[in-house]
Amino acid sequence: MSTVTAVGADRDAARVPVRRLTVLYDAECSICAFVRDWLVRQPQLVPLELVPAASDEARRRFPALDHRATLNDVTVVGDGGQVYRGTAAWIVTLWALREHRPLAHRLSTPTGAKLAKGAVLAAAKWRGAQGRGRAYARTDGWAYDPARGWTYTAPGCDDGMCATR
Repeated sequence: MSTVTAVGADRDAARVPVRRLTVLYDAECSICAFVRDWLVRQPQLVPLELVPAASDEARRRFPALDHRATLNDVTVVGDGGQVYRGTAAWIVTLWALREHRPLAHRLSTPTGAKLAKGAVLAAAKWRGAQGRGRAYARTDGWAYDPARGWTYTAPGCDDGMCATR
């Protein structure tokens, strides 16, 4: 499931408006670079800064983040310390764009979130097939291995005995 958390000191992230978002993207991924280029061409209601995930710049700006995880799950950081991952990151990024804010509102509903999660999972699968070729695990228990596809291990099932497909 997507998450929103606070990293470090913030300005009361639950109630403070977002004035700027930093999108951490995998600079070695062709779909990520394509989306980055698309984002910079869009009219923005909230300014987006695009920074390569796990880069020196990302580590300097956000020392409390798990930077290895930012390569596996799209991560967006708000100027108030908010951290959005996975589906929530895509939705908040669309929310920042003038022409896509209405879509972001629709995707933030329970029904829309299912559609958004499916799109994020499909993009991740495509991404894995495009040469990244590495297995990765998301923080919500889902993992993708190009050889085996998607698997889910419920939290607390580290021995793999309760994994499902």
